[in-house]
Amino acid sequence: MPAPKILIIPGSLRTGSHNAKLAAVAAYEFLQAGVDVTRISLADFPLPIYDGDLQAKSGVPKNAINLKRMIGAHHGVLIVSPEYNASVPPLLKNAIDWVSRVHELHEARGEVFRSRIFALAGASQSRLGAARALQALRLILSACHANVIASQLTLAFADQAYDDRDRLKNEGDIAALKELVAHLIDVSQRMM
Repeated sequence: MPAPKILIIPGSLRTGSHNAKLAAVAAYEFLQAGVDVTRISLADFPLPIYDGDLQAKSGVPKNAINLKRMIGAHHGVLIVSPEYNASVPPLLKNAIDWVSRVHELHEARGEVFRSRIFALAGASQSRLGAARALQALRLILSACHANVIASQLTLAFADQAYDDRDRLKNEGDIAALKELVAHLIDVSQRMM
């Protein structure tokens, strides 16, 4: 069976972000599994705050279309989200809101969410490991009719989770990441 293409989207742009580190560690695990993986930054797809009036006046921004096409070029998507005030960061929510508005020729609006598999991970310095943000993100993606796998990774105490080479230290965290990677690959392959 051919290997699926996996896209990794970190939901943080902050320098030294624990979630950007987790996205990099996940990318390495996908590569180790023989998967074609792409890790992007939402900084490469700058978007205005979603506004229906702006959309009506100017249409969907080109970067929303480009991000939707990037997602569409992959079989599976791993979103790695920080937690802001017990929820999804505005950068990530805004990107999802805009992508959900893209409607290209010969394609139903939102088809990019329905036709691929999503997985979730998050890191936080708290003991909950971004679990509340992932719960909110799962709800948002479900509203977009996305297929989100049940497995997820919540990396608690993320400020202590990495070694001096930005690799995960805890065997339990490493095992949970490997399980998530394997699950996303498996489901993505079956959907190809």
